[in-house]
Amino acid sequence: MASCVIRRGLLSTLNKYSKTHTLSVTLFTADPNSRHEVNRCRLQCPTRGVFNVLQQRFMSSRNRPEGKVLETVGVFEAPKQHGKYETGQLFLHSVFGYRGIVLFPWHARLYDRDITPQASHSKPEPPGAHGSKEVKGKTHTYYQVLIDTRDCPHISQRSQTEAVTFLANHDDSRALYAIPGLDYVSHEDILPYNSTDQVPIQHELFERFLMFDPSKVPPFVPRDTLRAWQEKNHPWLELSDVHRETTENIRVTVIPFYMGMREAQNSHVYWWRYCIRLENLGNEVVQLRERHWRIFSLSGTLETVRGRGVVGREPVLSKEQPAFQYSSHVSLQAPSGHMWGTFRIERTDGSHFDVRIPPFSLESNKDDKSPPARPGSPQEWMGNELMS
Repeated sequence: MASCVIRRGLLSTLNKYSKTHTLSVTLFTADPNSRHEVNRCRLQCPTRGVFNVLQQRFMSSRNRPEGKVLETVGVFEAPKQHGKYETGQLFLHSVFGYRGIVLFPWHARLYDRDITPQASHSKPEPPGAHGSKEVKGKTHTYYQVLIDTRDCPHISQRSQTEAVTFLANHDDSRALYAIPGLDYVSHEDILPYNSTDQVPIQHELFERFLMFDPSKVPPFVPRDTLRAWQEKNHPWLELSDVHRETTENIRVTVIPFYMGMREAQNSHVYWWRYCIRLENLGNEVVQLRERHWRIFSLSGTLETVRGRGVVGREPVLSKEQPAFQYSSHVSLQAPSGHMWGTFRIERTDGSHFDVRIPPFSLESNKDDKSPPARPGSPQEWMGNELMS
């Protein structure tokens, strides 16, 4: 697994040398059962010697398991400044460092409150939300990806690996199920590489979704089962809007997803999940302490939610570990609404400041259909094609 500081020092090196030099990715990951883990990414350039990026989690390198050595997993490619990555593209996540593979792209509208892009799409402010400036959106590419299961133990404290959830299709209106090792990744977070390994990613869906074809670039092409799964589950996977805002070097990105509607006690309950990423763009170490949400429903209700941390954690954001990502859920007794709020952040000297969560809409699909039935296994929920 690569280090979180890759983005800050590695991208410029890749762009500068990858067209004329071979860059070999060598990775070392300590035994996941060890209390300490050390992650290294070494780039070997024939004419420039060796460029090392080193991250030590828990600041210890003395507990490296005996016999562990750096293992070559592939060769970096130049990141794409224009265009999109194709199905089957291998990559390292530039922030969380895991290995993954692209399944297919999504084209979202990015509403960035830090800039004023010239675009025709704009989002109105919800009632009572902070700020009054108009926010215009621009098209931005995200990718549905599989995460290598070997890396999940090393990122579980920084990013949930079971964040993509669905409503269960039975009487319990609050029951959810998750698809492990599925993620959404922004175009700029992709560090592409190639590998000669015919099964470079360990995930139980890899060989069911993709097959090796050495005549193609990249050499992993979609099976019919991937196309069928994408089409069948499109309403519950689709990423449409992304919202972003920065306060005092802490950037918050929110992606809402509509999950479907359920009937409960003679009323309709609409469900959404939302994925939030906090990223420390500065050098100061800070810690998330509290959350404060305002949830407005089209039915006219305004709810306030306060609490310690998020999803039971109070993550520290530092230069070495700058990001934390999590998913949660919200339900309304109306087909639409808005959410906004703040995170209370603590500095090392004990002082606090509030980081704004950008306002975002909760919209239901007009052609609302029942979510996919709850699976008995990861294969079952993708259709009968996978059962053969």
